[in-house]
Amino acid sequence: MKKIAIIVGTRPEAIKLMPVYLAFKNIQNIQVDLVSTGQHKEMLSQVFDIFEVQPNVSLELMTKNQTLNGLAGKLITSLDELTLKNKYDGVIVQGDTLTAMVGAMVSFNNRIDVFHIEAGLRSYDMEHPFPEEANRRVIGVYSTLNFTPTSKASNALFKEGYPEHSVINVGNTVIDALLAVQNKINSNYLHYENKFSNITSKKRHFVLVTAHRRENFGQGFKNICEALIELSKKHKNLDFIYPVHLNPNVQAVVKTLIGNISNIKLIDPLSYDDMIYFMSEALLILSDSGGIQEEAPSLNIPVVVLREKTERMEGVESGCSVLVGTSKNKIVKVVDDLLTNNERYTKMSTTQNPYGDGKSSQRVVEHISTFYSNK
Repeated sequence: MKKIAIIVGTRPEAIKLMPVYLAFKNIQNIQVDLVSTGQHKEMLSQVFDIFEVQPNVSLELMTKNQTLNGLAGKLITSLDELTLKNKYDGVIVQGDTLTAMVGAMVSFNNRIDVFHIEAGLRSYDMEHPFPEEANRRVIGVYSTLNFTPTSKASNALFKEGYPEHSVINVGNTVIDALLAVQNKINSNYLHYENKFSNITSKKRHFVLVTAHRRENFGQGFKNICEALIELSKKHKNLDFIYPVHLNPNVQAVVKTLIGNISNIKLIDPLSYDDMIYFMSEALLILSDSGGIQEEAPSLNIPVVVLREKTERMEGVESGCSVLVGTSKNKIVKVVDDLLTNNERYTKMSTTQNPYGDGKSSQRVVEHISTFYSNK
């Protein structure tokens, strides 16, 4: 019997790893512990509730106003003690967070196999996204197996010299999570419709906005808000719904600049299922989120990406999304075009999702099981 830890710290990690964790329930030769570091404590608990699971270990390491290096120090100490105490054979990490990077490093130093899910994404710019671009590259160096979401990601690793046997294209597990939650929503649709009847209306379409990335703090957020002000005046028949991230760097700017505009609705952060409901109902999505770039195409909703660079170029290249950065004028121009150009809107909303088919988690589990069977 092999023993594996799945380490999660943030909501996106949890969303993308819950289908993997649940898929392991059907594997007899591997015992799996779900380890939560609490990097996003409140948001993590929402995801665990949606998927009806609870972590085996909760470290709860995050404190108010903690620096990246302060958190890293706590993660190193706690994950080192945990992995040695429980004698794990392998550790699964996802994406590019600090939790994932430290989890991979600690495991490698303790000669524990590292399995990296969503490997190979690259922007080739250490500042965009920051610090995720660096984290993801570091994780790859430590990884035993790199599970990539697309052939583009696989090719990036091959170009960097990764051996062919260590790189496996499985698709993105976020599509597995999305489809599972979408089924829950569809089976209880009236619940969500009634829950948000004071925010959404069948009589008015809305644009969904999410923006929270560290590299957009400061002028980037001011530009985004100024673009929303202009768009809200040009399109008075539309609402702009913005679930505002809890980070004070986001809250202060957003609420000050656009908190009093009638057709811009600032709401509290949404749980994952509520967010999927809003995404599926939106006319258009403006976002700097990586996960939304992957999820929205499965819902046939065009995405305007509020980032200067993205490591998810597959969506841009296939036509599901358009990269605009944080220039006020460019945001306004592209959104105006999508809201008035039916041909362009239809083309974007009907392009096939390049990120997965909903079976990625099962592929991951099968490859890890085979890895240990052959070891």
